[in-house]
Amino acid sequence: MRWINRSFLIAGGLAGVLAVTLAAGVRQGLLALLGIGFGAVLQATRFGFTTGWRDYIERRDPQGLWAQMLLMVLAAALTLPLIAGSGGELVGAVAPLTISLVLGAFLFGAAMQLADGCGSGTLYKAGSGSPLSFVVLPTFAFGSFLGASHQPAWVELGGLPAVDLLAFGWPTALALTTIACGTVAWWAGRGARKTAPASATPASATSPASVAEQILRAGTASFVPASSPARPTRWARRWWLGALLLAVLYLLHLVVAGQPWGIVYGMGVWGAKAMAALGWDPSGDAFWGAAPHAQRLVEPILADVTSVTNIGLIYGAIAASRWRGAASFSLPSSRRFAAAALAGLVMGYSARMAFGCNVGAYLGGIASASLHGWVWFALAFAGSIVGVRIRRSISAQEASA
Repeated sequence: MRWINRSFLIAGGLAGVLAVTLAAGVRQGLLALLGIGFGAVLQATRFGFTTGWRDYIERRDPQGLWAQMLLMVLAAALTLPLIAGSGGELVGAVAPLTISLVLGAFLFGAAMQLADGCGSGTLYKAGSGSPLSFVVLPTFAFGSFLGASHQPAWVELGGLPAVDLLAFGWPTALALTTIACGTVAWWAGRGARKTAPASATPASATSPASVAEQILRAGTASFVPASSPARPTRWARRWWLGALLLAVLYLLHLVVAGQPWGIVYGMGVWGAKAMAALGWDPSGDAFWGAAPHAQRLVEPILADVTSVTNIGLIYGAIAASRWRGAASFSLPSSRRFAAAALAGLVMGYSARMAFGCNVGAYLGGIASASLHGWVWFALAFAGSIVGVRIRRSISAQEASA
C-alpha cells in the first residue's frame, strides 16, 4: 500500500503547484515547485546547518562543514557568472558590515542550537512533524516581524559599507570564495585529524566550557566524548548529495525569482499579516510601512516570493518524511519546549538584525561574493559555541531532575 501513499503525496504536490500557478502566476508556481524541492532535499538528506556546526563543536566531526563549503563553492560557481552578466536583472545577497550584523549573527548562532534548527531547519522539521519545530515556527515568525520593524534603527548604529567582491569581476570573486571555503574545510579537517581518542581525553575536557575554549583556539587537541561517536559514513554521503542538489535548486531559484533563496523575510511577512489581522497598523512603521514591504502586506501571501517558497518547502518536507511511511517523534520536556520557543523568538529577531539566516545571509551572502556572508558565518559559529554550551546545560539539568 506504500505506492498509494506516495501517489497521494505526488498528486498533492502537483495540485498545490497548479493552485499557486492559477492564483498567482507561472513564476510563483515554479517557486512553489522549487520550494518543494528544497524541502524534500533537506529532509531526505538531513542537510542541516545547525547539526553540522554542532557536530564539529562537540565531536570535531567535519563532515557537515565540508558539505556546507561544497555547497557554497557550487552555488557561487553556478550563479556568480549569471549575476555579473545579467545587467541587474539578477541580484545577489549583498549587505553592509554593520554593528547589527555582528550582534545579530552571534545571537542567531546561539539561538539556533537551542531551537535545534535554523530558518530552513525549522521549516523542514516542522513539515516532517517535529513537535519542537511546531513551537519554534510561530515565535520565529513573530520575532522576524518585530526584528524587521526595528531593523532601520539597528542599521543606524553604523558600521562599514557593503563589500561586494563581484566588483573585481566574477572570476576573481569566485576564486576568492573558493579559496576561503577551502581554508575553512582545511581548518575543519585539521581539527578532526588532531582528535584524540576518547579514552585518552581527560575528564575535565568534557565540559562545554572546555569544548568552547578548544574550538576558539582551533589549534589544540580536540574533544570526542565517548557517548558521541562520529556520524556514520552514510550520513556524510547524504550531506554531500544534499550539497549538490541544493546548489542546483539555488541556481534555479535565482533564475526564476531574480534573487537568491531566502527564508526569513517570508516568515516576517506571516508575522506582520497576523499582527495586522489583530488590529496593528503598519502605516507608521519604519520598515513595514515603507515600500515595497507595505505592498507585501496588502497582496495575497502567495504573491510573496519567499513566502511561496517557504510553503513549498514545508510540503516537500512532509512528502519526504512520509515517503517511507509515517514519521515518529518523541515529545520533548516542557523545559526544552520553553527554551525552544524563546530561541525561536531570538532567531527571528536577530535574523533581521543580521540581514538573514543560514540561507539568506550565510549561503546567500557567500555565494554572492559578499563579505558580510563571511562575517555572519564567523559570528554565528562563535554564537553556536555558546548555544551548544547552554543546550548541554539544559540536558544536564533534565538528567539530574
